[in-house]
Amino acid sequence: MSRNIDHVLLTRFNIPSPGVESLVRAKEGWLRNRLALFEEYCLPAVRAQTNTNFRWIIYLDPESPEWLTSRLNELNVPEVFVPIYRTAISDADRISDIRTVTGATGDILITTNLDNDDGLASDFVDRLQTLPSGAAREAVYLVNGLIRHGESLYARRDPSNAFCSVRETWDNPVTCWADWHNRLGRSMPVREVEGGPGWLQLIHDTNVSNRIRGRRIARGPHAQTFGPLLAGVKDPDAAERLFESTLSRPYRVSRDAARNLAKEAVLRTIGKSGLNQLKSFVQARVSPLAKR
Repeated sequence: MSRNIDHVLLTRFNIPSPGVESLVRAKEGWLRNRLALFEEYCLPAVRAQTNTNFRWIIYLDPESPEWLTSRLNELNVPEVFVPIYRTAISDADRISDIRTVTGATGDILITTNLDNDDGLASDFVDRLQTLPSGAAREAVYLVNGLIRHGESLYARRDPSNAFCSVRETWDNPVTCWADWHNRLGRSMPVREVEGGPGWLQLIHDTNVSNRIRGRRIARGPHAQTFGPLLAGVKDPDAAERLFESTLSRPYRVSRDAARNLAKEAVLRTIGKSGLNQLKSFVQARVSPLAKR
């Protein structure tokens, strides 16, 4: 670890969640799909970091199947993550786990959320750790990223994306899981970091909360920082670029604006817990895995 910075990536792999969603996550098909995405995108991205002064905690259900834990143990050679088994993660447990894993010797603590089906640019960690000092506690977002859907790649600017970090001291830390990634700014200052894409989000059948967003692009400029994560991406031809600019992208912009307005209205009406229950119900109804 850096002498001055304790940095921890936090990943929920298959922690049980309240409501219908927990039934979906418990299905073997969901787990096998997520493990495949983890192997192809998430794990290689973390191993490829140019700055290795960080730790990675992956939270797992204590009742995880043996085939999953066995495969994760195989993938963790040489060790890059610390598996921790919990049925739920309280604030106190999370802080205790981070203290244990890091030793809590740094002047600064950075915690970063990383979903098990997403990827990072190879300089992601380094960009966070080399930022100049700011507020005693602040949410940090690398605002530019990429979205991959099959063979198509999109550039996306999202100032409150899911790859959120919280930079703070060890004095009563709250971490990046203090709130939803797009609501951290309600309780602390926010720093938006511009620059090249820092993250890669995947659109796939078992993550219905993600949608295609942004502008269709070629992979060329980003091959160096994302490497094999962009394997198989095809550059758009002239006809695809025309269709994208005249129809697809305007439609997505309008769709997302309408969805955001609806989401805010629901939040004001039923709050976070109510919205979580609604999302879990909808996901279970529309996911093919929920019908098996």
